[in-house]
Amino acid sequence: MKFRYIASQSNGRVVEGDLDVQNVQDVLSYLAKNNLKPISIKSAETAKAALFKGNINITDQIFLTKYLALMLKIGTGLLEAIDILIADFKKPAIRNFLFEVRAALEQGQPFYTTFAKYPKVFNNVYINLVRAGEESGNLEKIFADLTDTLTKQKDLQDTVRGALIYPALLLVGSISILFFLVMFALPKIANVFLEGGFKPPAFSQVVFSVGLFFSHFGFYFLGVVIVFAFIAFWLNKTSDVFRKFISSIFANFPLVKSVLKKMALQRFAATLSSLVKAGVPLTKALDITADAVANEELKASIHRISQEGLAKGLTIGEAFRRETAFPSTITNLVAISEKAGHLDEVLITLSEFYTKEIDSSVKELVAFLEPALLVFIGLVVATIALAIIVPIYQLTTQF
Repeated sequence: MKFRYIASQSNGRVVEGDLDVQNVQDVLSYLAKNNLKPISIKSAETAKAALFKGNINITDQIFLTKYLALMLKIGTGLLEAIDILIADFKKPAIRNFLFEVRAALEQGQPFYTTFAKYPKVFNNVYINLVRAGEESGNLEKIFADLTDTLTKQKDLQDTVRGALIYPALLLVGSISILFFLVMFALPKIANVFLEGGFKPPAFSQVVFSVGLFFSHFGFYFLGVVIVFAFIAFWLNKTSDVFRKFISSIFANFPLVKSVLKKMALQRFAATLSSLVKAGVPLTKALDITADAVANEELKASIHRISQEGLAKGLTIGEAFRRETAFPSTITNLVAISEKAGHLDEVLITLSEFYTKEIDSSVKELVAFLEPALLVFIGLVVATIALAIIVPIYQLTTQF
């Protein structure tokens, strides 16, 4: 049976390895013979399953790349830098990952290969940038650029999420009010009229019927909604097809479509500029970028630019002009930058431009959502109020 151990040497250095033995006692005997103090002993399957317990998020990636860039900048060797990070980081997911990185380096494997084992954590852009930096001997600069790119990406995500917090809270509050009115208040009022033998108008009867239905089956309905929400959340995490389906639904809303398109263009410019700056061949850089933009129309367009344009001898300007998915601003600037030899700088400028455009578009979206939600809840409350007031008015006119 295979076991993975983590132990410390007499000088305090932490080491990790795998042993194929019968039981834990054999692992302890091996460690004692080699003057190693055990820290952790797990079966290889358990260790692999626990590798990313807690997960490595974008904040962890920023810290990891930032510290690697700083240590490499001051001349620290890569193995020594990994040992320092293992000692400093407390999060199990990062420590276990760094142990695996160091083990791979000690076995003579390229640095990027460990990152490539976990594509759900480190995307294809990250992996290829690390590979390019390792092959060019410029890892320090690559990690510094990656830190900047990841920080901007996180700032953009935080901006979008922060702007949508208030509409989300407003939506939750509106649904809660509606749930209370329809489940509890409306059925009681409906029963007052129905039990009193008074026949309300058709409009009121329809509204009362909805209230009575939810008074009897509302909790079942709520349970079904919660189950579907959990299923949707799980599918969103595990199924690419489901994510694409949901994205296609949101992409049909005009304001949302505008924001998503600008986010895809910003990611295109930021990703391609990083890859070109790192020295990745342009056709390969375009193919990697295509998979990162999260927009099917742009993805197909970028692949055509690479495979049907550049691969067949067209200039990048000519290849871009054949595609209608990109705004003319990008097409013209890319063509001009190709002649000037500053493609990466122009792409960085475009990335910054679209970052500001996204911020502006998100504010417009929020400015639309807030009154729209208020109008919606107002209409529902007004409908319920009218359903109650109209029969009361009819009752008073009979006397």
